[in-house]
Amino acid sequence: MVAIVHFLLLALRDLARSRARLECELLALRHQLHVLQRTRPRRVRLSVPDRWLWVWLSRVWTEWRRALVVVEPATVIAWHRRGLRVFWSWKSRRREGRPAVSREVQDLIRTMSQANPLWGAPRIHGELLKVGIEICQATVAKYMTRHRQPPSQTWKTFLANHVGQIMAADFFVVPTATCRLLFVLVIIAHERRRVVHVAVTGHPTAAWTAQQLREAYPWSEAPRYLVRDRDHAFTSWAKTAKAMDIDELVTAPRSPWQNAYMERFIGSARRECLDHLIVCTELGLRRALQDYVEYYQRSRTHLALDKDAPISRSIAHPNQGTIVAIPQLGGLHHRYERRAA
Repeated sequence: MVAIVHFLLLALRDLARSRARLECELLALRHQLHVLQRTRPRRVRLSVPDRWLWVWLSRVWTEWRRALVVVEPATVIAWHRRGLRVFWSWKSRRREGRPAVSREVQDLIRTMSQANPLWGAPRIHGELLKVGIEICQATVAKYMTRHRQPPSQTWKTFLANHVGQIMAADFFVVPTATCRLLFVLVIIAHERRRVVHVAVTGHPTAAWTAQQLREAYPWSEAPRYLVRDRDHAFTSWAKTAKAMDIDELVTAPRSPWQNAYMERFIGSARRECLDHLIVCTELGLRRALQDYVEYYQRSRTHLALDKDAPISRSIAHPNQGTIVAIPQLGGLHHRYERRAA
């Protein structure tokens, strides 16, 4: 009797329901029956379309939990959340971005980095620009080979006045293998960091120092200003500079940053050349400095010169030929150019 009453109540409830709800319930029950028949006697497994069907039913039918038998309602909710994550990941995907760097360029960056361990990303980027490869400097840093040694120190101050009428001079000392000290005098024009004159001596007398100033600049080409420090070796320059109509600008005591361009060149010459050589004679040091100055003037790229050399280098077309490495300073550095095959 109780079963009959329960059946009649269910029938009355179905009559009160809308046709859409009845269709959803029939679809749910028939689908579960099909899944049970398809997977028996094995464990019940729902495919991706089965899961999408129940996710859709959970959105359009409020009483879907009462008809669900094969899995728990929490499982359907988890499917729904997973589908939302996949949808929004696809919706927010990156459609545009930087062009991919070819494998050839990546290998070239690594080769440059390995062949020139003293170079950083700006230097390699400058060389790539000279051979017609235009990529971002950050991309160069990404594909560089990481060396264990820390990079060389960089200068922090710049002299941004009238560079066309300023030159700088300074001495630095190089010890030889026989514990002898050789003095190197360098004169640089601030315009494009050009090395005007380099001289080496074991005894920097006043007469010798004054003569170097005359040899560096003919009388008709002398600059307006000369920046130097308070070294006593420069005391003999006063009369010569005055005769050449050059105003000497003496830096403050213990203030090397006031002659920043010269300090930068001396540091670069030591790190990139002299620290890797054993100097034996004055003639050997002079030849090594001549080779470095040639590399410094014509091949080495500079940050302050928009990654160009003091003597400007032309930019090759990307299709002009293959990229070749030209050893500089006995292979310590390299220059990269395009040459026809």
